[in-house]
Amino acid sequence: MKITAKGQVTVPQDIRRRLGLMPNTDVEFSVSGDRAYLRKAAGKARRGDALIARMRGRATVRMSTDEIMALTRRNDRRATHLGGQQRAPRHPGGRRTLV
Repeated sequence: MKITAKGQVTVPQDIRRRLGLMPNTDVEFSVSGDRAYLRKAAGKARRGDALIARMRGRATVRMSTDEIMALTRRNDRRATHLGGQQRAPRHPGGRRTLV
């Protein structure tokens, strides 16, 4: 593994997966003797937290849990049965997904 002219190095995919290092994850380096260590930055917001924070309080329709579940169940009844498996209606991309 080599360091680029900009000081960048590619963390192998299996290590990224194991440590949960997603794109834009904040990391910290520490040095001990002649070794450098990389870890996720402590106390940082998790992926999606910023999106949820921006969405909070912006709903324009107030619905109870029961109303939401009724809408979900109504959509389940509309699904068609093909080949003995329940299938959802086609998505805009033309694919079907199993329910």
